[in-house]
Amino acid sequence: MAKPNYSFEKRQREIAKQKQKEEKRAKKQAAKSAEPSSSDATRNPPAGSE
Repeated sequence: MAKPNYSFEKRQREIAKQKQKEEKRAKKQAAKSAEPSSSDATRNPPAGSE
């Protein structure tokens, strides 16, 4: 009987996690770009407020 290759399985899990993370990041980026640009002004304080 063949011995299981745990290193290969671990690498496949890591690749799957990385892919999910990238998809989530892309989804967040798409949602962020869909927001109206007026929200940018609320996140960034005025220049003279320091």
